[in-house]
Amino acid sequence: MGLFERWLSLWVALAIVAGVLLGTAVPGAFARVAALEWAHVNLVVAVLIWVMIYPMMVQVDWGAIRAVGRRPQGLVLTLVINWLVKPFTMAALGVLFFQHLFAPWVDPQTASEYIAGMILLGVAPCTAMVFVWSQLVRGDPNYTLVQVSVNDLIMVVAFAPIAAFLLGVTDVTVPWSTLLLSTVLYVVLPLAAGVLTRARLLARGPDALPRLMARLKPWSIAGLLGTVLLLFGLQADTILAQPGVIALIAVPLLIQSYGIFFLGWWGARWLRLPHEVAGPACLIGTSNFFELAVAVAISLFGLHSGAALATVVGVLVEVPVMLSLVALVNRSRPLPAGAPG
Repeated sequence: MGLFERWLSLWVALAIVAGVLLGTAVPGAFARVAALEWAHVNLVVAVLIWVMIYPMMVQVDWGAIRAVGRRPQGLVLTLVINWLVKPFTMAALGVLFFQHLFAPWVDPQTASEYIAGMILLGVAPCTAMVFVWSQLVRGDPNYTLVQVSVNDLIMVVAFAPIAAFLLGVTDVTVPWSTLLLSTVLYVVLPLAAGVLTRARLLARGPDALPRLMARLKPWSIAGLLGTVLLLFGLQADTILAQPGVIALIAVPLLIQSYGIFFLGWWGARWLRLPHEVAGPACLIGTSNFFELAVAVAISLFGLHSGAALATVVGVLVEVPVMLSLVALVNRSRPLPAGAPG
């Protein structure tokens, strides 16, 4: 792990602080950035998210899907949690907290936007950070590639209809054209670019792909930090005026994250999955593709919306939560044969 990956929580925290400070110091600059939109998609945010997503897409080995037949249980567990459980528990928690438990402190319109942001997080299973979590728990890298590949294929066709259904349940009007545009922009096109880049690099020789990935890795982290800084800068007035809103949004997100993880961990134990498959399977199901969630929230509801803020809080919550779960998975790793107990 490099310096940036090892201290990612610190860099995210610093980006948040810097964003809030800059948002209050130069609000006009952030207003001009917010105005750079085309078809309800902010161009600056789009560039930053592409910087994050593209390196991961280049890593995806679509040929690895054929290897899933060796141990299909881990993939099945991940897919069940990602697509049959997680979106609906996230929506239920959002409704429970913001339409009932937190109703005295949040007006109905804002509550609906927070719920929408949570739903978008729940419908977007983790993609870019999967490889980091898998590496930290010493997971099987090839199996992780299979899980990411299949998830991405399903996300291309399932993200929009599930998100639209759940957002409709919460009485939020969804413009299908914007939702589909975001899916194409942040999933389909980066996938195509990654596949083409990977094919060209592999044709040049075995060292071409690792060299490119080494150059792209800092840019991916920079894209994440730039996005966090920009979004928190745009939300600076809200955060300073209502600091408690961050805590309110974080509560159901924390419950969702730890609840989904332990559900996946119980399922992995029941299926008797080996550690190198069980660890990544549970972490993939727990974390979110927050780049896509943020992008769609901005496209649907705007840069200054409660939905965008909820997805940004998801970024704030996810990194420390996932690092704590990585530590838990590593503590449960079986000892090597002959090692002292």
